[in-house]
Amino acid sequence: MKRVKKRIGDILIDAGLISKEQIEMAISVKEAQEKLGDTLIRVGYVTENQVMEALELQLGVKKVSLFDYKLNESILRLISEEYARENLVVPVIFEEGKLIVAVADPLNYYIIDDLRLITGYNIKLVMASKGEIETAISRHYGINRSLDQIILNYNENAEEGGNESDDTPLIRLVNQLLLSAIKQGASDIHIDPQENEVVVRLRVDGILSIEKRFPKIMEKQLVSRFKIISGLDITENRRPQDGRIKMVIENTQLDLRVATLPTVNGEKMVLRLLSLKNNLGSVSKLGMNQENLNKFAKLIKHPNGIILVSGPTGSGKSSTLYAVLSELNKEDVNIVTVEDPVELQIKGINQVQVNPDIGLTFAAGLRSILRQDPNIIMIGEIRDMETAQIAVRASLTGHVVLSTIHTNDSIGTVTRLVDMGIDPFLVASSLVGVVAQRLVRRTCKECGEWKEPTEREKKLFNHVGMSISKVFVPKGCPTCNFKGYSGRVAIFEILEVNDQIKDMINRESTELEIRDLAIKLGTKFLIQDGFEKVIQGLTTTEEVLRVTSI
Repeated sequence: MKRVKKRIGDILIDAGLISKEQIEMAISVKEAQEKLGDTLIRVGYVTENQVMEALELQLGVKKVSLFDYKLNESILRLISEEYARENLVVPVIFEEGKLIVAVADPLNYYIIDDLRLITGYNIKLVMASKGEIETAISRHYGINRSLDQIILNYNENAEEGGNESDDTPLIRLVNQLLLSAIKQGASDIHIDPQENEVVVRLRVDGILSIEKRFPKIMEKQLVSRFKIISGLDITENRRPQDGRIKMVIENTQLDLRVATLPTVNGEKMVLRLLSLKNNLGSVSKLGMNQENLNKFAKLIKHPNGIILVSGPTGSGKSSTLYAVLSELNKEDVNIVTVEDPVELQIKGINQVQVNPDIGLTFAAGLRSILRQDPNIIMIGEIRDMETAQIAVRASLTGHVVLSTIHTNDSIGTVTRLVDMGIDPFLVASSLVGVVAQRLVRRTCKECGEWKEPTEREKKLFNHVGMSISKVFVPKGCPTCNFKGYSGRVAIFEILEVNDQIKDMINRESTELEIRDLAIKLGTKFLIQDGFEKVIQGLTTTEEVLRVTSI
């Protein structure tokens, strides 16, 4: 391969993908130790696929997908796991007497000489995406090798969970599972005991898929190891337990909430990754259209009253509330929260962790908060009548109250509060707005094409008063693991509780009657906001229908 010492910025400019001004802007926001190419991808100036195509054209390094190769254990042994991780390289195959090695950065001009000395073979470089290489390293170096060693050394009489010096393969296996989940952007890890095996599933972009299957003999060791690092009782397997993991693995900070549940086949365990560092920001970054953004900005400027965010578990409610807190967090405002758990610590905000074991429930915490001279109160969730009553009382005495509630839509939230035992006139007096939201998978930017919508899609859009001329249909590529989707985007429904809505609540009108009025007032529902994002090519009709109903 001809070594052309060219910088990534020059290559992308020559390819006509970016301008010098964009390079300068990217340099100004580049994080320490971050490569410029990664910065350009992060800020959205180019896609990873565009960068790889430009490098392939300029350097002559072939772009490949590791999914097309079955990696051989004997070839993988030629390069250590530590070197592979540090330099993002994976040995792929022998071809014409040369060792083919996939690299994420073909501009590392010293890599060929290093690899030749390490392996003793002549080297030919090919190029694969960073995500593919990281996944391959985790699966083939970490998980598979650790699993083989554990099964080989398995002792039926060994103490469950073991100690760190004796069970190094087990520790390595658990660490690799956690790292793999982080790399894939998973929100949850499910450890499901089956009759004859243990299945580990990851929820990525809201969809569960199997990551690994383990033999049944691994169940106790795997569960016990997770219990040890989350501070749970490894001798108790007859009742549910809750814990938390805070640790650092290979310079990666992990924060997970752990819950166990006894089942007929063993203990099921779910680990939720509490990583909101990328979601904390202004309300303008939540993904609302301009109309919803204006409504929401108006709601959070109210001097008092309750603002609720509704939706099922995993719909992004916490991210929305943290964005609001970040927007309202000023030095002349006293903000106090009561949460379960405190998922993200924010400077300047007083956050309280619920602890039912000592009587610190949402209601008890909220009563104490009212004696702390707060301006804004955030309650993690309104679960019962007592919490709802105190929240209403707080809002009627001059406080802004933010909280979440589990309902299907914004209008259902109104009737839910009444069902909890709150008098309709109190609901009408205190509630200023409800935001319902869902998360749908975002179409992959690297693959897909615009096509004519189907007749079914046209009918669905017409049913909600919209029309569509083309839809973006993802194909699937190595960047998105051939799923066609990468990341998620939120869809919203905002109900402003104005005087007309208040009057209907006071008259104990039905959900259908309130909905008819909301339509007349111009409220756009979840399905309509979702379809708008389909028109923009951000998601697909199938995804919107997966989380909403006509």
